[in-house]
Amino acid sequence: MGKYIELTKENFDETIKEGVAVVDFWAPWCAPCRMIAPIIDELAEEYEGKAKICKVNTDEEPEIAVQFGIRSIPTILFFKDGELVDQMIGAAGKEVFKEKIDRLLG
Repeated sequence: MGKYIELTKENFDETIKEGVAVVDFWAPWCAPCRMIAPIIDELAEEYEGKAKICKVNTDEEPEIAVQFGIRSIPTILFFKDGELVDQMIGAAGKEVFKEKIDRLLG
């Protein structure tokens, strides 16, 4: 069963440097973040071995949020081989995520 990767400042760069990585910036108190949490879990399972589905708790890892200029959550960043290539701010449906991931994998 696939599971998302919890990112910290210790493992962030190493995790995103190769392949496609989707990083969800969230916090436990954020209602829209909780709304997309099941979608993130499903994507982690569906894309296991193809793309890395990751989460950053902005309360626990504020340095990463500052590094990427995260001002509102949820913010989802899309990386390809360590390079930021796309982003979404706010909640969205699963198909929107899948479309962006598939395009990067394509």
